[in-house]
Amino acid sequence: MGLFSGDSKNIATAEIRKFHADYGQLLIDGEIIEAGFVVARDTLLFTNKRLIVVEIQGISGRQLEYLSIPYGSIVKFSVQTGGSFDLNAELKLWIGNETVPMEKRFTSELNVYEVQKILASHLLK
Repeated sequence: MGLFSGDSKNIATAEIRKFHADYGQLLIDGEIIEAGFVVARDTLLFTNKRLIVVEIQGISGRQLEYLSIPYGSIVKFSVQTGGSFDLNAELKLWIGNETVPMEKRFTSELNVYEVQKILASHLLK
């Protein structure tokens, strides 16, 4: 699956509505999912207030971890595009005072420039 984005002023796309149906219980009043995408077994949700990382754990995939990252705690980020032999792209997020970034790898189906644009729009206000 690739990137799904919706405009809060318009009726959300079917994909965004599905994200709201699946993960709506994680949202606070007034929070909406603006964009989301699936990375391997995990899901990244960009809301109007934070980034939510849903990590599927274990062989059965029944155990989930929900990591909530307020945009204000993201110190910096980088995106790396795929090369000739390695077509996968990579996102790195430095959170708080952590020296080791959180890393997520994407297939070539995802436009990593869209991910960068979403992050920049929330962090560079």
